[in-house]
Amino acid sequence: MAHHIDVAALRRAYDRVRKNAAVGVDGVTKEQYGEDLESNLLDLHQRLKSQQYRHQPIRRVLIDKEGGKKRPIGISALEDKLVQDSLRELLEAIYEQDFMDCSYGFRPGRSAHDALRSLNGAVHRGEVNVFLEADIVSFFDRLDRKKLKELLERRLADKSLMRLIGKCLQVGVLDKGVVITPEAGTVQGSTLSPVLANVYLHYVLDVWFELEIKPQLRGKATLVRYCDDFVIGFELPDDAQRVDRLLGDRLAEYGLELHPEKTRTVDFRRPPKRQQGGKGPGTFDFLGFTHYWKRSRGGNWHMVVKTRRARLKRTITSIYDWCRRHRHESIPAQHATLKRKLTGHFNYFAVRGNSKSIGVVTFFAQRAWYKWLRRRSQRSRLNWDRFNDLMRDFPLSSPPVTKSLWATNP
Repeated sequence: MAHHIDVAALRRAYDRVRKNAAVGVDGVTKEQYGEDLESNLLDLHQRLKSQQYRHQPIRRVLIDKEGGKKRPIGISALEDKLVQDSLRELLEAIYEQDFMDCSYGFRPGRSAHDALRSLNGAVHRGEVNVFLEADIVSFFDRLDRKKLKELLERRLADKSLMRLIGKCLQVGVLDKGVVITPEAGTVQGSTLSPVLANVYLHYVLDVWFELEIKPQLRGKATLVRYCDDFVIGFELPDDAQRVDRLLGDRLAEYGLELHPEKTRTVDFRRPPKRQQGGKGPGTFDFLGFTHYWKRSRGGNWHMVVKTRRARLKRTITSIYDWCRRHRHESIPAQHATLKRKLTGHFNYFAVRGNSKSIGVVTFFAQRAWYKWLRRRSQRSRLNWDRFNDLMRDFPLSSPPVTKSLWATNP
């Protein structure tokens, strides 16, 4: 199969690299590599064929996570990105016919919104009364490479291809000037990591749950997985408790661990119509949203979503931080970037029922911009009246919330 990674595949990978993509340890940009593109691609292909290709160390950077923690992200050299993306394209062509419908993360034609629609459909049909909300501890860092190789070999018989995947996995990481070689895991930030994660959890979780667990349950059960983030809905509480006991042992066989404080079962039965109040008792978090029951104006109960509180706080904090660091740029330049940031947030979170959270982001974005524009100069005379005039020329309005998370045929 390795012969499919030819010059044409490498060229397609090059075209998919963003123009402003971060550079690796060699400092080569897409523009520089493209100055002699055909010659570079031919040379890379020849090294791949003769098995002389060597993956350069990955440059590690840290990005902020919730709770003040840092997430390590690996940035590969551009040439290594081409190899990784070509491998991803090939593995997707092989495994897409094997992956199950419960898997949605990093798959062609599937999105997080599709995963949420699937979840909503199961709830709407009355198939879910209890949720098992699971969290795998540092999945990408703990993935067992030996186990992954064994799982890949169930489908891949090409030793050259397996050798190339191994080179992309067992690569050094440059951290604070020192190259270290982790013995487990796959680097976050690599274009190859998501498809390898899907292969791993396809066998570890999806196939196991569908073929071994569901036939033993008394009621219906629904698994929805987005890469390493997943929830399982159960019709019967006893089934949920049983799977909760088995899941930890299953993941431990493959070097993974459930977070004891973030893994829990949630009673999510639809509240009785006679129940007073506007909200039901159970809530759970999945894919950046908090899911809960809410009574409609007609008196019926529906599952609705709102932006998760921690995610909302992180978004607002990042906007304030950006406005502070870029307050001396021109107004049009600031406005263009702020609009782009807000649009990116709205494209995901602007769903039906979440208008309050969207309004909160818009409100604090305006306040952040006003605050740091006033601090551009000690002699600034900007007040709210002048800022409102500016906003008429450079509005930061939110889009209409019309995107639905309901399945077409729930």
